[in-house]
Amino acid sequence: MTTLITNIRQLIGTRDETTLLRGKELSLLPSMEDAFLLIEDGIIADYGPMYELELKVPQLPRDIIDAQDQFVLPAWCDSHTHLVFARSREEEFIDKLNGMSYAEIAAKGGGILNSARRLNEATEDELFNSAWKRLEEVSRLGTGAIEIKSGYGLTVEGEIKMLRVIKKLKEKSGLSIKSSFLGAHTYPQQYRDNHRGYIDQIIGQMLPVIAAEKLADYIDVFCETGFFSPAEMEEICQAGQQYGLRPKLHVNQLNSIGGIGTAIKLNALSVDHLETMTETDIRALSASATIGTLLPTAAFFLRMPYQPARLLIDSGCAIALATDYNPGSSPSGNMNFVVALSCIQMKMLPEEAINAATLNGAYAMELGDQLGSITVGKKANLIFTKPVPSLAYLPYAFGSNSIDKVMIGGEFIGMH
Repeated sequence: MTTLITNIRQLIGTRDETTLLRGKELSLLPSMEDAFLLIEDGIIADYGPMYELELKVPQLPRDIIDAQDQFVLPAWCDSHTHLVFARSREEEFIDKLNGMSYAEIAAKGGGILNSARRLNEATEDELFNSAWKRLEEVSRLGTGAIEIKSGYGLTVEGEIKMLRVIKKLKEKSGLSIKSSFLGAHTYPQQYRDNHRGYIDQIIGQMLPVIAAEKLADYIDVFCETGFFSPAEMEEICQAGQQYGLRPKLHVNQLNSIGGIGTAIKLNALSVDHLETMTETDIRALSASATIGTLLPTAAFFLRMPYQPARLLIDSGCAIALATDYNPGSSPSGNMNFVVALSCIQMKMLPEEAINAATLNGAYAMELGDQLGSITVGKKANLIFTKPVPSLAYLPYAFGSNSIDKVMIGGEFIGMH
């Protein structure tokens, strides 16, 4: 199947070859005006200015799409989500508005343990059906690749059930999906004073099944005061690495407790959150190959200070942007809002935010060779905008839906 897109007002993210972007490179977003794009069997086959069309595509295919007045850019690559969950938690949202602290909400059975209880009550089919709806929703908002974590099971059965749901989503969806095993999200009630017992369960009972059924691509740990220490994170990750699971880690959300240094030592693919960064943390991250994934909608929802994006970029760190879609602290999978918030609250330039949400997001899922830019040989996951005055209008008009349609693997979605 060959599709030709013509008269593209601006084709965004055109790159002959790609690499992870850091520092000044993040603000460079190559584009082409009045362009065409040729897609063969879901893969980008060629692109160029319209005046070269006859030369490059002498025989026009039957399927031609006129993209006059439209910007075409790579689909979003959302590299950090908790998209599989049993129920929303808006009652806790009300509790917070009424002045209750997270500790008070947790004490009455709220927080992650609330999600865990609900998840263990839900069937695999129920979880799949609700997650499928969310996946369809985010794909219509322009997300073409997504990472999904477990972590609301906190029991052997619950974690395996979540990961099986993610595996089913991978099999049925056209999106590129990666799964992370986050058994170490928090300590279940019965192990609150027995960390060793729960870590032994993760290592001895969960990991062997996950490896045998090939249920995860990555291993994740919530490294934070009151949760898992850097030493505990290291032990869990080393056990995961024995099964080929590379670490992708929650660190520095509330405190800097040595998680960054340990993550880098573990060759983590990414360190995610980073609301609280010391000079030492920033120096270490900038000198490493590890990607810092920023989750501004979590800071927004929790009314926390935003991640120091400018400082990280100017220090040469490689950063990506993601939604942290979850029922407790970021109940939105809308990458358009993430991009807008990154510009508005973290002072990122539109080009930086788009690069971090596309190409660097792809690298944060080890998909940089397949997604995240307009490059020959990459998958045709594309966003077509409505007629907008400029690229900067996308984050500027943060409350408007500027997306006209979305293409995944060369086919428009939701167009029945």
